[in-house]
Amino acid sequence: MCGIVAYIGPKDATPFLLEGLARLEYRGYDSAGVAVSGRTGGLKVRKVKGRVADLAAAVPARFKGSTGIGHTRWATHGVPSDANAHPHLDNAERIAVVHNGIIENADELRAKLAADGAVFRSETDTEVLAHLIAAHAAQGVELEEAVRAALGMVVGTYGIAVLDAEQPDRIVVARNGSPIVLGIGEKEMFAASDVSALVRYTRQVVHLEDGELATVRADGFRTFTEDARTTHRQPSTVDWEIDSYDTGGFAHYLLKEIHEQPGTVERTLSGRLDERFATAHLGGLNLDARELREIRRVKILGCGSAYYAGEMGAQLIEELARIPAHSEPASEFRYRNPVIEADTLYIAVSQSGETYDTLAAVQEVKRKGGRVLGVVNTVGSAIARACDGGIYLHAGPEISVASTKAFTSTVVAFALIALHFGRIHDLSPADGRRIVTALKALPDQIREVLAQSDAIAELAAEYAESEGMMFIGRVRGFPVAREGAQKLKEISYVHAEAYPASELKHGPLALISPELPTVALVPDDELLDKNLTTLGEIKARSGRVLAVAHRRPEAKLADHCILVPKSEPELDPLLLNIPLQLLAYHAAVALGRDVDRPRNLAKSVTVE
Repeated sequence: MCGIVAYIGPKDATPFLLEGLARLEYRGYDSAGVAVSGRTGGLKVRKVKGRVADLAAAVPARFKGSTGIGHTRWATHGVPSDANAHPHLDNAERIAVVHNGIIENADELRAKLAADGAVFRSETDTEVLAHLIAAHAAQGVELEEAVRAALGMVVGTYGIAVLDAEQPDRIVVARNGSPIVLGIGEKEMFAASDVSALVRYTRQVVHLEDGELATVRADGFRTFTEDARTTHRQPSTVDWEIDSYDTGGFAHYLLKEIHEQPGTVERTLSGRLDERFATAHLGGLNLDARELREIRRVKILGCGSAYYAGEMGAQLIEELARIPAHSEPASEFRYRNPVIEADTLYIAVSQSGETYDTLAAVQEVKRKGGRVLGVVNTVGSAIARACDGGIYLHAGPEISVASTKAFTSTVVAFALIALHFGRIHDLSPADGRRIVTALKALPDQIREVLAQSDAIAELAAEYAESEGMMFIGRVRGFPVAREGAQKLKEISYVHAEAYPASELKHGPLALISPELPTVALVPDDELLDKNLTTLGEIKARSGRVLAVAHRRPEAKLADHCILVPKSEPELDPLLLNIPLQLLAYHAAVALGRDVDRPRNLAKSVTVE
C-alpha cells in the first residue's frame, strides 16, 4: 500500500526520487523518506512524518548521490512518525531498506536480532530486514547474496529495494506479494512499485514475479529466484502517457477521473462490439463457444468497489446469459475453504491488478484446479498474469484513492462478458442488438449526467452537513446504492449505509428522521411503483429524499431529484451511479476533505 522508487545512473538521484514519490503518494502518505549514496560510498538519509512536500522541504540542497531509494508510507506497524518512516537502517548505517508489505514473523526475528546486539530505533517490521541483511553483508558476501539469505528467513509479503553504502554500484530489489517494476533507461535504471513513477523517464519496463529478485546497475539488470536460479525477463512497453498522471486543470484527480469517463468507456468498448452478430469480441477470455456452454455458474471476486462492480456484473450475467452468478468479497473467499466446481467460472476484479486479497483468492482457485478470468486495468499486473484469460479495462491510470472511472469501465466490461455469454446461450439477436446499441450510447449519456455537476454541487453542499445518509435501491439498484454509500463515506467521512429498498420495513426504517436523508435509486423499470411506495413510507416519517431517477417523482415523494438519461434496463445502473460519484465528490469538497487522499485509506491494497 506504500510507494517505492529507486534510481541508479550518472545523474543525481534525488530529483527523480522526490518526483517519483509525489506520483506514488496516492499509495501511502503518512510519512516519506529517501536515502542516497555516491560513488565513494556512505549514506545520506532524510525522512519525515507527513507528505512528500514536507520531505522535499527537509532535503538540503547538497543532498546528492547517484544511487538512491525512496518510500512513501501507509502505516501498518507503528504510528506515523519520523522514526517509523522508511528507509530503515542497520546500526552501522550501512544498509538502507524500503519495504511494502508485512513481515509476519517480525517479532520472532526482532527478538533474535536484539539478542545478538541489534538496537532497534522504530516500531516497524521493516527494520528487521535492514538488520538481517546487514548481518549477512558483514560476512563479506555480495549484496544480492545478503538479501537472498535474509529473505530466506522471512515469512510474509514484501516489495523491497536495498542500498548498501559499501556497494553503491547496485540496488537489489525483490518481490513477494507486493509489486516491483524495473524501468530501463539510457545508461540508467529505475525501479518502483508502480509504473506511474517511471513513465516520464522510460516506457520500457520489467515486472518482477513473486519470489524473484533483481540486481539493478546503471548499465542493466539481472533477475534471479530466491534459490539463485537466473531468470529471463523481457521488457514490455507502457502505453499510458505522462499527461495521464496530471490533474489536467481540474481541482482534483477525482474530478478529472469522473469527467474522463465518457472517453474511458469508449476505450473499454473499442474493437469489442460485433454489430453483425449482435455480440462482443472477447478473444482474451481464451474460452471457445463449446467451453462457455459448459459453464453452469459464475462467481466474481473483488474487494471494495470492485466487489460492488462484481455485484452489478453478476446481475448482468444472470439477466443476459441466464447463468447463475454471484459476487463475494475476495478478502473472505479463501478463508471459508471454498468448494471449487469444475463447471464454475471465477472472475477476479481489481483496478490495480495487485490487490493482495484478490490475488490470494485467485491463487486458491488455481490451486484447486479452477478456471479464473481477470477484469483488471493494469497491464502486466500480478492478477492479470495469474489468470487464465480476461479483459483489460484500458481506463488509464486512476490516481485518486476512490475509484470512479475504473469502476464504470469494470461494469462495462461485465456488460460485454454478459452479452458474449448470452449470445452463445439463449440471448436473441434482437436483444443482442438492443444491448449493443445501448452500450454505444453510454459515453454521450454519461456526458449528459456530467453536465449537471454544478447543480449536484449545490445539492451536495446542502446534504453534506447531515449526520449520515441512507442509500436504497431495489434489485439492479442495490449494488448502485452500496457503491454510492461507499464513495460518500470514504471521501467525505459522512456515515452512509446502503440497504435494499424492500428491506426498509425490516429494521432500517427505525433510523429515518429529518436528520438522516435518503438517496433513493428510482429507475423507470418494472419496479417503479414499488420504489415510489417506498419513498412514500420515508416521507410519512418526515425523512428527506434525494431521488436519482429517470422521471421526476411527485413533489410529495422527493425533496430533490437528479434526472438521469434512460438506457436499457440492464445498463441503467451504470448511469445511475454517475450522479452518486459527483454527489460524494462535491460533499467532500464542501466539507474541506482531502478528496484524492482520504484518511486511513490507500489506493492499491497490497497487504492483507
